[in-house]
Amino acid sequence: MCNQGVAHHLFYHQRRLDSTLQKFNISTSYNLSELINPPDAALYRCRFLYDEAQCSIEYHPYIPKKIISLRLIQDNTIKYSSKYSDRSSLDKLFDARDGCDDILIVQNGCLTDTTIANIAFFINNQWFTPETPLLEGTTRSRLIDEGKITPAVLSISDALKAPKIALMNAMIGFIEMDNGIIAQT
Repeated sequence: MCNQGVAHHLFYHQRRLDSTLQKFNISTSYNLSELINPPDAALYRCRFLYDEAQCSIEYHPYIPKKIISLRLIQDNTIKYSSKYSDRSSLDKLFDARDGCDDILIVQNGCLTDTTIANIAFFINNQWFTPETPLLEGTTRSRLIDEGKITPAVLSISDALKAPKIALMNAMIGFIEMDNGIIAQT
């Protein structure tokens, strides 16, 4: 997120970028603090596109989406462990939301995340986030480091009994859903 001319939480974005470069055996390195220069003081989503030879940066004005309902969607095969420009596998699942605002992906009986955010559930006076999300988001990583959320194996029944639900990503931070509704298929 870029706001007021500042790119926020670059340490976590840099850490994920470095991990991804290593995962794909790319020897090129990119220093986000040197490359990201927001155009002005507006709120932007920064999109950093790269491969082993080059990079580009796009700044998109950010308008938050209101999410108040999630449809549980089972998919044991989807993989999205790194940020990709091709989100077609997530888009296909999103299309099955059947009137809900987004989906909550379930793999092998365990909750993962939505198409745009990691998720947390307030259970027994503590916030828990799925132990194995599709994508380990930067906000999720930061909140785990800060001790505000705890990774745990979470099932559909955990989601349905949680009195509070929160979404988190780099753009929205950590927000509780208004009357978070989870619909079963």
